[in-house]
Amino acid sequence: MQLIYPDWDVPPQIGALATTRDGGVSAAPYDDGAGGGGLNLGSHVGDRPQDVESNRSALLRLLPNEPIWLSQVHGNRVVDAAQAMAGVQADAIIATQPGQVCAIQTADCLPVLLCDRAARVVGAAHAGWRGLAAGVLENTVARMRAEGADDLIAWFGPAIGPSRFEVGSDVYAAFVERDAQAAAAFTAIAERSGKYWADIYALARLRLQAVGVRHIFGGGLCTVSERRFYSYRRDGVTGRMATLVWIK
Repeated sequence: MQLIYPDWDVPPQIGALATTRDGGVSAAPYDDGAGGGGLNLGSHVGDRPQDVESNRSALLRLLPNEPIWLSQVHGNRVVDAAQAMAGVQADAIIATQPGQVCAIQTADCLPVLLCDRAARVVGAAHAGWRGLAAGVLENTVARMRAEGADDLIAWFGPAIGPSRFEVGSDVYAAFVERDAQAAAAFTAIAERSGKYWADIYALARLRLQAVGVRHIFGGGLCTVSERRFYSYRRDGVTGRMATLVWIK
């Protein structure tokens, strides 16, 4: 199983990892892209339920408890792991108790992990462009601070890269009309009027910095370019990876 462990400056009490396509039992188109079984963790993408369950069981061996799997809807709702049930509709989750595992599933959208310097609170957010524009990161930070978080640290997991994320003028307007600085995260495509390359990492960084999050890591992995990752934009029918964080 090929995993990614965040390179971020956090206390030793914080556990975190991100999965790739590698190391599971799912068959094509949910495979590992290299002729082997894929570690698809999404139960909503058409994969065989027994294969998804096997993949989740393999992941569970690396975790203190079963993750709380959200039903992500590209919104800005944040739930608390202490009260959330599996399948709850939300796009971010926080936890304050050791062993509660926050999980986000993605296949191009940006997964964002957060924790505070004192290891009192952790959070995970699903930041596709719609949720990002709607304030999912700001809401997550606010919920964490309400639980006593102070000096926050963030890590950006694998997402669609800035040279692969083509968007229209509606997406440009959704960000720039709120914050003129966001224009720097878009590059006009000369041969396609009204189309832009969008840097979702830069957009998320701006949103976090605006609410006082200064310690931001990650942001260099492109799901479309690297076939070790699932990518909805590249493949259409595909699996889902997970990015997870917890207090040990």
